[in-house]
Amino acid sequence: MELLLVEDDAMLGQAVELGLSERQFLVQRVRTGAAAISELNRTHYDAVVLDLGLPDLDGTRVLASLRKKGMTLPVLVLTARDQSSEIVKQLDNGADDYMIKPFDMNELAARLRALVRRQRGYASPELKVGDIVLDDANHSVVVEGLAVNLSRREFELLKALMSAPERVHSRDKLEQVVFQNEAQVESNALEVHVHNLRKKLGHKEWIQTIRGIGFRLQCN
Repeated sequence: MELLLVEDDAMLGQAVELGLSERQFLVQRVRTGAAAISELNRTHYDAVVLDLGLPDLDGTRVLASLRKKGMTLPVLVLTARDQSSEIVKQLDNGADDYMIKPFDMNELAARLRALVRRQRGYASPELKVGDIVLDDANHSVVVEGLAVNLSRREFELLKALMSAPERVHSRDKLEQVVFQNEAQVESNALEVHVHNLRKKLGHKEWIQTIRGIGFRLQCN
C-alpha cells in the first residue's frame, strides 16, 4: 500500500514514516502543500495522510484542490487542531477521516487500512478464495490451513489477484500494484514473482497465465 505523507515537521514526519513503514506501508513524504499537489498529479497513491498547518498552502486548500480535480483517493487529516468545528469543516471539505495529534501509530495504520479497503470495495480485512485466506490487517496468508510466508511483493500480488478471482488482471495493473512506481523494473520481474508465488501456494495451476494479457486466480 503506497501512501503520501504530507507533514512539514521533520521529526514527526520521520517518526510517522518509520512507523508506517514498519507496518508494511510504502511511504513517500513531502513537507509542503505545493509538493503534495505535484506528487498527486504525477504519481498514483492509495491514500494521503495530510497535515493542515503547512508552511505554504494550508492543508484545507490542498484537500480542496485534489477534490476539485476529481481525485477520489482516501485522505486522512492528521493535525493538532482539535476543535469540533474544524473536524466538521474538513470532513465536509472532502476528508475521509480525521485524527488529532498526539495519536497512536497502530490506530493510524488501522484507519488507513480501513479507508483503502473500503475504497477498493472490501467489506473485511480478510479475503478468502478457495483454500486461500489472506488477512490484510495482520499481513498473513494461510493456504489449506497452513501459514505461508510471502514477501511484500508476493503478498501484494496475491491480494490483487484475490480481490477479483477468476477475472483476468492485466500485466500493467499488476506491475503497478507490485512495484508501486519503482524505477528500472526488469521486463520479466512480474513473471519471477508469479513463479515464486505459485511455488509457495503449492498449486501452480491456481495462477493461470492468459497469454498476451495477464494473469488470473482460479482455485475453487
